Amino acid sequence: MGPEILIPISMFLMIFGIVYLFFSTRNRERMALIEKGVDASIFLKGAGKGPAWKVFVVNLAFLLIGSGVGIFLALLITTYTSLDDDAVYPSIIFIMAGVGLLGGFRTAKDLDKE
Repeated sequence: MGPEILIPISMFLMIFGIVYLFFSTRNRERMALIEKGVDASIFLKGAGKGPAWKVFVVNLAFLLIGSGVGIFLALLITTYTSLDDDAVYPSIIFIMAGVGLLGGFRTAKDLDKE
């Protein structure tokens, strides 16, 4: 067993540990609230906010639009300037993807108000 097998094993153990800790802590918190006599309807708070897939689709759409615009702008910049392709492409793509995610966040915030 070589050292390269340790990477997937450690990744699996890390993900398992995080998921286990999340669910066990959530269960302990809920049990403590139930023992105190708190109404169980607080566990359903936020579930009736509407479908979360709309927010995901809006954010994904803005991310892809921003990435596409970033690729186009990087192509224009490298074509008409003497800047290095290796630096321009990732930076412009990440900047425009961030702008797209910001626009998606603002649009999703407006969706939650409806």
